[in-house]
Amino acid sequence: MTHPPQNPYPQPQPQQPPAKKNWFLRHKILTVLGALIVIGVVVNLAGGGGESGSGGGVDTTTSQAAPNAEAPAEGGQAPGIGAAVRDGKFEFVVQNVERGVTSVGDQFTSQTPQGEYVLVTANVANIGNEQQLFDTTSQKLLDAQGREYSTDTVATVTEDPNLGFSQINPGNSLVATLVFDIPTGVSPSEIELHDSLFSGGVTVALG
Repeated sequence: MTHPPQNPYPQPQPQQPPAKKNWFLRHKILTVLGALIVIGVVVNLAGGGGESGSGGGVDTTTSQAAPNAEAPAEGGQAPGIGAAVRDGKFEFVVQNVERGVTSVGDQFTSQTPQGEYVLVTANVANIGNEQQLFDTTSQKLLDAQGREYSTDTVATVTEDPNLGFSQINPGNSLVATLVFDIPTGVSPSEIELHDSLFSGGVTVALG
């Protein structure tokens, strides 16, 4: 039995089309730009304003919940001690300012300043619909020259161990004593109170 002769010239096999590269590999620049846009949107939403009581904005009007609060001063001046002011989800009432303090804490936890301590005591109330973090490090003290002082975190926690990063539920409030280390002889002029690190803040006169 004879076999048919084999074809000495085999037919070439059809070539497979080259696999397409991953879209992201071919569009690296677009991918990076897209990621930067997403990050920008997230940051903008985190720091964006809104209506008072819903995460943004500043309301320096007297609160109905604080009948003993002072009305805002005329002529564009900042409200003073005892006035209820709002930033975002927090309502603040500065109750007391103590100047020229040379130490805080007891004999075992005593903290001393580089200059002198200024203690600002304020009531902080959550006027929003969900819990909100009260961050003591977001609060600023200003002098008459406009210089800005941050809180002394260790001294603040030493003075009030319950502070630091405190969650406040809706409708609840706490009394916070913030400690600032400022140069000796400098008189604090205002305190800038914030709902969060990214909020606009509200100013209270301390004079």
